[in-house]
Amino acid sequence: MYDLIIRGGTVVDGSGDTPFTADVAVKDGLIAAVGQDLGAAAKEINAAGCYVTPGFVDIHTHYDGQATWDQEMAPSAWHGITTVVMGNCGVGFAPAAKDRHDWLIGLMEGVEDIPGSALSEGMKWNWESFPEYLDALEALPRSIDIATQVPHGAVRAYVMGDRGAANEAPTETDIARMSAIVEEGLRAGALGFSTSRTVLHKSVDGELVPGTTATPEELVGIGRAMGRVGYGVFELSSDLMPEWNEFEWMGDLSRETGLPVSFTALQSPIKAMALEHQLASMRDENARGAHLVAQIALRGTGLILGWQATFHPFSFKPSWLAIKDLTWPEQLEKLKDSKFKEQLLAEEPDLPETDLKLLLELMIAAFQMQYPMTEGFDYEPTAKDSIAALAEEAGMSPEAFAYDAMMANEGQGFIYFPLLNYADGNLDFLEPILASDDCVNSLSDGGAHCGTICDAAATTFLLQHWVRDRDRGRIPIEQAIRRQCASTAQLYGLNDRGLISEGYLADLNVIDLDALGLNQPWVAHDLPAGGMRLLQDAKGYKATIKSGVLTFSDGKFHDQYPGSLIRGPQESPATASHRVAATD
Repeated sequence: MYDLIIRGGTVVDGSGDTPFTADVAVKDGLIAAVGQDLGAAAKEINAAGCYVTPGFVDIHTHYDGQATWDQEMAPSAWHGITTVVMGNCGVGFAPAAKDRHDWLIGLMEGVEDIPGSALSEGMKWNWESFPEYLDALEALPRSIDIATQVPHGAVRAYVMGDRGAANEAPTETDIARMSAIVEEGLRAGALGFSTSRTVLHKSVDGELVPGTTATPEELVGIGRAMGRVGYGVFELSSDLMPEWNEFEWMGDLSRETGLPVSFTALQSPIKAMALEHQLASMRDENARGAHLVAQIALRGTGLILGWQATFHPFSFKPSWLAIKDLTWPEQLEKLKDSKFKEQLLAEEPDLPETDLKLLLELMIAAFQMQYPMTEGFDYEPTAKDSIAALAEEAGMSPEAFAYDAMMANEGQGFIYFPLLNYADGNLDFLEPILASDDCVNSLSDGGAHCGTICDAAATTFLLQHWVRDRDRGRIPIEQAIRRQCASTAQLYGLNDRGLISEGYLADLNVIDLDALGLNQPWVAHDLPAGGMRLLQDAKGYKATIKSGVLTFSDGKFHDQYPGSLIRGPQESPATASHRVAATD
């Protein structure tokens, strides 16, 4: 008898092949059979009218701190995700010298907008080395599997101290020590190494992430350590400055080591290189034997603006600054006062001097790029949906319209402000990219940007928007599922998941696509020390199963924790069976 059978669903098996109707049987945490008339099981799920898919694999998250205390792993776990890879963008918490704890927290707070107070309260720091950090992660069961990478910022600071934190050039001895730490981390179970090379990534004190200006000698030296281990992804987020010759050294490193190098690819006013040039440069290197992979976001990436979020269009006006430290009920009382509103709207902002001043100027004035997030919001809005257009139609100033939009639902209204990936006012440019195997679904930033971005729901958006709702350029569900399951898993060597086939992990979703939808985001104060974060859940997930255990059904968490730490690449069932047969 099987442990579980999912009956009568339309199976989208992750391979990209045409969906088919079948039952899926589970035994001992693995998929035991796929077909008809499979017999009896201790439990059954009726999947008639639903799609049955592998669990989603999200390769770009920042749960490095949260994973040390949180077992549910929301919000990612709410969106059909059964595996996450964290430790991206060169930031993380190991290795960690005892006098660097606060510094590492400040680095994560500045780069990823995760409240430092929550990290300070939540993490126990029962590790110093990277292998010890993995041991600490392994000690806590979760609703999903987690994997991580060795972060350049932490390694640099551990080896070089203040010199590393200040982005000073390393000595040959420094590079050798960093390489040894990375090699040790991979041999202990890390799936890769990550670094940041963008001026957008700064600590809470405004300092660039260690490694931002690292030379190719340092980066390639570390990459060679990965080559000695024989596996791992070299991940980076970069401004792709032409004078840095990023693609040249990335290509050289990949060809020398045989390993994939994955970089963030975005339409961006910051990047000096257009997205089309980024992809063309990648393909030139790949044509010469490299394995470079572009990480792409599935929608515009930017800010969610609101009174309780980190930013809103009035963040730098004197009247707001006078009440910003009040409690939310006190703020709301002020915001409801018509005299306060009139005064706030009449004031000029006092913007701080910062490298990001241009972006702040857009936030407070570019209302043609901002959209009120009403019920059923379309994340591919048009010009007529902008605050500028709606305000003109209503005979109001854009500022007054924005104020009222954020006052919706007792001050819980939000404004969508896509800064990246929305230069054309649409997502048409992503259509060919979503069909390219040298590009991978990524950049959800799950667990990060707690007060500014809520993109951990990217998997739900993929199905809702790109598969079902978009009025043009939609993609078939089998393509979407392959990209979010098998493709992401295989990039990181997780060959035991991402497919519905006998012997694979029983990580599964049962999805009512007709009912699938994103709910409105909200502000929660549920992190340690009352830390704030934006959250967004979904409807339409009839069931999520991790390693054969039902973890979520119809939005309800069942307090089950079958997930664990992944250590190193995982063999496919076929490879593992072949090894057993060869041994026998």
